[in-house]
Amino acid sequence: MTGITLVMGTGVKCIDGYFPELRCVVLDPVHGTVTHLVAEPKGRLGLARLVPMDLVEAAGDQIALRCGEAEFKNLAPAEETLAEFVPGDDAPVQLLPSGWRGAGGPTVEGGTIPRIPQTETVGLIPPGEVEEGRGDRVKAADGDIGRVYALRIDPGTRHVTHVLVKDGHRPGRRAVAIPFENVTGLDGGVRLSLTRQQVRDLRLGNE
Repeated sequence: MTGITLVMGTGVKCIDGYFPELRCVVLDPVHGTVTHLVAEPKGRLGLARLVPMDLVEAAGDQIALRCGEAEFKNLAPAEETLAEFVPGDDAPVQLLPSGWRGAGGPTVEGGTIPRIPQTETVGLIPPGEVEEGRGDRVKAADGDIGRVYALRIDPGTRHVTHVLVKDGHRPGRRAVAIPFENVTGLDGGVRLSLTRQQVRDLRLGNE
């Protein structure tokens, strides 16, 4: 099968060697197309960026971004971490390291706040779109079958062609590629029109 395989949890390489991690994919659920990748510095909560597909290209098995570190940091945020009850501020304040683009509200570097009683990280996905990431549940018509491992897309149309699913109870097992035409819903995970037996038949056909 041809196409670009977006494996969640893998690194994506910028043109200057900066190496954020692909966390999830943002889709237009009506048309089944990918609009953005969500990438973040490994282990840095609250700094995920929305990467437009115009900046994404495949280089073999590696997903590359046509931007450098500075441009990546200036992309629209996919999430923000807010500190509640910051002295001198009536509203929550975004904690943001120097050099990173904010989400539009007040910002402050975390190290300048003497004490942060409470923080919350919230998503900033475009209205009407959904995100799917590694570990999201995949439900057949008669029960759970596993979790999202990757999405395969057509590089020309950006349409999702397959959802790759791994059985969380069977480590080491190859992912089964489920044609996107069998997806009936994308909210709160992935819902399928197939039964569990039909998915098992697909898996046997892939092996």
